[in-house]
Amino acid sequence: MNDPFQMQRELRYGAPVCDQILTGRHFTIGYSWYFRQAKWTLETINPLAMLVDNAVSRQNHFRADIRIPKRFRASLQAFVGSGYDRGHLVASANHTEVALQNSETFLLSNMAPQHKDLNRKRWLALEKAVRALNGNEQIFETYVLTCPFFDFNKAVETIGDRSDDYGIDLPVPHGFIKSVLAEDFKGRLRLWTFKMANKDQPGELGDYLVNTYNAEQYIGGRFWDRVAGGDLHEQKKDPIPMWDPLDGSF
Repeated sequence: MNDPFQMQRELRYGAPVCDQILTGRHFTIGYSWYFRQAKWTLETINPLAMLVDNAVSRQNHFRADIRIPKRFRASLQAFVGSGYDRGHLVASANHTEVALQNSETFLLSNMAPQHKDLNRKRWLALEKAVRALNGNEQIFETYVLTCPFFDFNKAVETIGDRSDDYGIDLPVPHGFIKSVLAEDFKGRLRLWTFKMANKDQPGELGDYLVNTYNAEQYIGGRFWDRVAGGDLHEQKKDPIPMWDPLDGSF
Protein backbone atom coordinates (compact mmCIF):
# COMPACT_ATOMS: atom_id res chain seq x y z
CA MET A 1 0.00 0.00 0.00
CA ASN A 2 1.46 3.39 -1.00
CA ASP A 3 0.25 5.34 2.01
CA PRO A 4 -0.49 3.49 5.26
CA PHE A 5 -2.39 6.48 6.65
CA GLN A 6 -5.09 5.84 4.08
CA MET A 7 -6.06 2.86 6.22
CA GLN A 8 -7.79 5.37 8.49
CA ARG A 9 -11.48 5.06 7.66
CA GLU A 10 -12.13 8.80 7.51
CA LEU A 11 -9.27 9.27 5.00
CA ARG A 12 -10.97 6.98 2.48
CA TYR A 13 -11.58 9.80 -0.01
CA GLY A 14 -8.35 11.73 0.60
CA ALA A 15 -7.03 14.66 2.63
CA PRO A 16 -5.08 17.89 1.99
CA VAL A 17 -1.34 18.12 2.60
CA CYS A 18 -0.01 19.07 6.06
CA ASP A 19 3.12 19.03 8.21
CA GLN A 20 2.17 16.16 10.52
CA ILE A 21 -0.56 13.53 10.45
CA LEU A 22 -2.04 12.84 13.88
CA THR A 23 -4.03 9.64 13.61
CA GLY A 24 -6.71 9.52 16.24
CA ARG A 25 -8.79 6.59 17.35
CA HIS A 26 -11.86 8.03 15.69
CA PHE A 27 -10.69 10.98 13.57
CA THR A 28 -7.52 12.35 11.96
CA ILE A 29 -5.80 15.72 12.31
CA GLY A 30 -3.52 17.28 9.71
CA TYR A 31 -1.33 19.60 11.79
CA SER A 32 0.52 22.78 10.81
CA TRP A 33 3.68 23.43 12.82
CA TYR A 34 3.87 26.92 11.29
CA PHE A 35 0.41 27.94 12.55
CA ARG A 36 0.68 25.81 15.71
CA GLN A 37 -2.79 24.38 15.18
CA ALA A 38 -4.58 21.99 12.87
CA LYS A 39 -4.53 22.74 9.17
CA TRP A 40 -7.49 20.37 8.90
CA THR A 41 -9.42 17.65 10.64
CA LEU A 42 -11.21 14.74 9.02
CA GLU A 43 -13.90 12.61 10.61
CA THR A 44 -16.87 10.38 10.08
CA ILE A 45 -19.66 11.15 12.50
CA ASN A 46 -20.13 8.57 15.26
CA PRO A 47 -18.42 5.82 13.25
CA LEU A 48 -19.43 3.10 15.72
CA ALA A 49 -23.13 3.94 15.63
CA MET A 50 -24.11 0.51 14.32
CA LEU A 51 -22.23 -1.18 17.18
CA VAL A 52 -22.88 1.09 20.16
CA ASP A 53 -26.35 1.86 21.43
CA ASN A 54 -25.67 4.57 23.98
CA ALA A 55 -24.34 8.12 24.24
CA VAL A 56 -21.84 9.52 26.70
CA SER A 57 -21.78 12.99 28.22
CA ARG A 58 -19.39 15.75 27.18
CA GLN A 59 -16.03 14.95 28.81
CA ASN A 60 -14.39 18.43 28.86
CA HIS A 61 -10.88 16.93 29.04
CA PHE A 62 -9.07 19.93 27.52
CA ARG A 63 -5.36 19.09 27.25
CA ALA A 64 -2.25 19.48 25.11
CA ASP A 65 -1.49 16.90 22.43
CA ILE A 66 1.88 15.48 23.47
CA ARG A 67 2.50 14.02 20.01
CA ILE A 68 3.43 17.56 18.90
CA PRO A 69 6.79 19.02 19.98
CA LYS A 70 6.18 21.59 22.72
CA ARG A 71 7.67 24.47 20.74
CA PHE A 72 5.06 23.91 18.02
CA ARG A 73 1.93 23.64 20.14
CA ALA A 74 -0.23 26.01 22.17
CA SER A 75 -0.98 25.52 25.84
CA LEU A 76 -4.30 25.95 27.61
CA GLN A 77 -2.90 29.15 29.08
CA ALA A 78 -2.71 30.66 25.60
CA PHE A 79 -6.50 30.93 25.48
CA VAL A 80 -6.94 32.42 28.97
CA GLY A 81 -8.10 36.03 28.73
CA SER A 82 -7.76 36.01 24.94
CA GLY A 83 -11.43 36.68 24.24
CA TYR A 84 -11.57 33.62 21.97
CA ASP A 85 -13.20 30.26 22.55
CA ARG A 86 -11.30 27.00 22.28
CA GLY A 87 -13.23 26.15 19.13
CA HIS A 88 -13.57 22.45 18.31
CA LEU A 89 -12.83 21.51 14.71
CA VAL A 90 -14.11 17.96 15.20
CA ALA A 91 -17.24 18.67 17.23
CA SER A 92 -17.54 16.97 20.60
CA ALA A 93 -21.19 16.15 19.88
CA ASN A 94 -20.15 14.25 16.73
CA HIS A 95 -18.41 11.62 18.89
CA THR A 96 -20.59 10.46 21.75
CA GLU A 97 -20.43 6.66 21.53
CA VAL A 98 -17.75 6.01 24.18
CA ALA A 99 -16.01 8.24 26.72
CA LEU A 100 -12.53 7.92 25.20
CA GLN A 101 -13.86 8.90 21.79
CA ASN A 102 -15.48 12.07 23.13
CA SER A 103 -12.48 12.88 25.33
CA GLU A 104 -10.14 12.82 22.35
CA THR A 105 -12.02 15.75 20.76
CA PHE A 106 -10.72 17.92 23.62
CA LEU A 107 -7.08 17.66 22.56
CA LEU A 108 -5.78 21.17 21.84
CA SER A 109 -4.63 19.94 18.42
CA ASN A 110 -8.38 19.85 17.64
CA MET A 111 -8.87 23.47 18.76
CA ALA A 112 -8.55 26.85 17.06
CA PRO A 113 -9.17 30.34 18.45
CA GLN A 114 -12.79 31.00 17.47
CA HIS A 115 -14.89 34.09 18.06
CA LYS A 116 -17.56 33.25 20.62
CA ASP A 117 -20.35 34.66 18.43
CA LEU A 118 -19.37 32.29 15.64
CA ASN A 119 -18.62 29.27 17.82
CA ARG A 120 -21.84 29.50 19.81
CA LYS A 121 -24.19 30.59 17.02
CA ARG A 122 -23.85 29.98 13.28
CA TRP A 123 -20.97 27.47 13.54
CA LEU A 124 -22.87 25.50 16.16
CA ALA A 125 -25.93 25.55 13.90
CA LEU A 126 -23.84 24.15 11.05
CA GLU A 127 -22.52 21.34 13.26
CA LYS A 128 -26.08 20.45 14.28
CA ALA A 129 -27.20 20.52 10.64
CA VAL A 130 -24.40 18.11 9.67
CA ARG A 131 -25.57 15.70 12.37
CA ALA A 132 -29.11 15.99 11.00
CA LEU A 133 -27.79 15.08 7.55
CA ASN A 134 -25.96 12.10 9.01
CA GLY A 135 -29.27 11.00 10.53
CA ASN A 136 -30.94 10.86 7.13
CA GLU A 137 -31.82 7.18 6.58
CA GLN A 138 -30.51 7.40 3.00
CA ILE A 139 -27.00 8.31 4.19
CA PHE A 140 -24.48 5.56 4.84
CA GLU A 141 -21.60 7.73 6.05
CA THR A 142 -20.90 11.44 6.42
CA TYR A 143 -17.31 12.64 6.01
CA VAL A 144 -16.47 16.07 7.43
CA LEU A 145 -13.34 18.07 6.58
CA THR A 146 -12.88 21.19 8.73
CA CYS A 147 -10.14 23.77 8.15
CA PRO A 148 -9.14 27.10 9.67
CA PHE A 149 -8.04 29.56 6.99
CA PHE A 150 -5.90 32.70 6.88
CA ASP A 151 -6.32 35.65 4.51
CA PHE A 152 -2.86 37.09 3.98
CA ASN A 153 -4.30 40.33 2.61
CA LYS A 154 -5.31 41.05 6.20
CA ALA A 155 -3.40 41.47 9.43
CA VAL A 156 -3.03 38.31 11.50
CA GLU A 157 -3.89 38.60 15.19
CA THR A 158 -2.20 36.29 17.66
CA ILE A 159 -2.90 35.10 21.17
CA GLY A 160 -0.38 33.41 23.40
CA ASP A 161 1.09 32.51 26.72
CA ARG A 162 3.75 35.16 27.35
CA SER A 163 5.23 33.16 30.22
CA ASP A 164 5.75 30.08 28.05
CA ASP A 165 9.39 29.03 27.68
CA TYR A 166 9.05 29.06 23.89
CA GLY A 167 7.07 32.32 23.63
CA ILE A 168 4.31 30.62 21.68
CA ASP A 169 1.98 32.92 19.76
CA LEU A 170 -1.10 31.27 18.30
CA PRO A 171 -2.41 32.92 15.09
CA VAL A 172 -6.16 33.57 15.03
CA PRO A 173 -7.77 32.23 11.83
CA HIS A 174 -9.69 34.69 9.71
CA GLY A 175 -12.34 32.05 9.23
CA PHE A 176 -13.23 28.41 8.85
CA ILE A 177 -14.16 26.05 6.03
CA LYS A 178 -16.23 22.90 6.44
CA SER A 179 -16.56 20.48 3.52
CA VAL A 180 -19.20 17.77 3.93
CA LEU A 181 -19.21 14.64 1.78
CA ALA A 182 -22.22 12.34 2.21
CA GLU A 183 -22.32 8.84 0.76
CA ASP A 184 -25.58 6.94 0.34
CA PHE A 185 -26.12 3.19 0.27
CA LYS A 186 -25.71 3.13 -3.53
CA GLY A 187 -22.29 4.79 -3.33
CA ARG A 188 -23.53 8.13 -4.63
CA LEU A 189 -21.72 11.17 -3.23
CA ARG A 190 -23.11 14.58 -2.39
CA LEU A 191 -20.78 17.48 -1.59
CA TRP A 192 -21.30 20.77 0.20
CA THR A 193 -18.56 23.23 1.25
CA PHE A 194 -19.14 26.16 3.60
CA LYS A 195 -16.93 29.16 4.40
CA MET A 196 -17.49 31.46 7.39
CA ALA A 197 -15.51 34.42 8.67
CA ASN A 198 -14.33 34.22 12.28
CA LYS A 199 -17.00 36.54 13.65
CA ASP A 200 -20.75 36.65 14.19
CA GLN A 201 -22.46 35.54 10.97
CA PRO A 202 -26.03 36.47 9.96
CA GLY A 203 -28.44 34.81 7.56
CA GLU A 204 -29.10 31.19 6.68
CA LEU A 205 -26.57 28.37 6.57
CA GLY A 206 -27.07 27.95 2.83
CA ASP A 207 -25.79 31.52 2.36
CA TYR A 208 -22.30 30.23 3.21
CA LEU A 209 -22.04 27.56 0.51
CA VAL A 210 -18.99 28.16 -1.70
CA ASN A 211 -17.20 26.74 -4.71
CA THR A 212 -15.04 23.89 -3.36
CA TYR A 213 -12.21 24.62 -5.80
CA ASN A 214 -11.97 28.14 -4.35
CA ALA A 215 -11.99 26.72 -0.81
CA GLU A 216 -9.06 24.46 -1.74
CA GLN A 217 -7.04 27.51 -2.71
CA TYR A 218 -7.67 29.12 0.67
CA ILE A 219 -6.40 26.00 2.43
CA GLY A 220 -3.60 25.15 0.02
CA GLY A 221 -4.56 21.55 -0.64
CA ARG A 222 -7.02 19.40 -2.56
CA PHE A 223 -10.24 18.16 -0.97
CA TRP A 224 -11.47 14.57 -1.55
CA ASP A 225 -8.63 13.94 -4.00
CA ARG A 226 -8.98 10.14 -3.85
CA VAL A 227 -12.37 10.28 -5.58
CA ALA A 228 -11.53 9.11 -9.10
CA GLY A 229 -11.47 11.32 -12.16
CA GLY A 230 -14.09 14.00 -12.51
CA ASP A 231 -16.73 12.33 -10.36
CA LEU A 232 -17.00 15.37 -8.07
CA HIS A 233 -16.03 18.03 -10.61
CA GLU A 234 -19.49 19.50 -11.16
CA GLN A 235 -20.31 19.60 -7.46
CA LYS A 236 -16.93 21.14 -6.65
CA LYS A 237 -17.53 23.81 -9.28
CA ASP A 238 -21.21 24.55 -8.66
CA PRO A 239 -22.55 23.98 -5.12
CA ILE A 240 -25.75 21.95 -4.96
CA PRO A 241 -28.61 23.19 -2.73
CA MET A 242 -28.16 22.54 0.96
CA TRP A 243 -30.07 19.78 2.71
CA ASP A 244 -32.77 20.69 5.24
CA PRO A 245 -30.77 21.65 8.37
CA LEU A 246 -33.50 20.43 10.70
CA ASP A 247 -34.29 16.94 9.39
CA GLY A 248 -31.39 16.23 7.00
CA SER A 249 -33.58 15.68 3.97
CA PHE A 250 -32.54 16.80 0.48
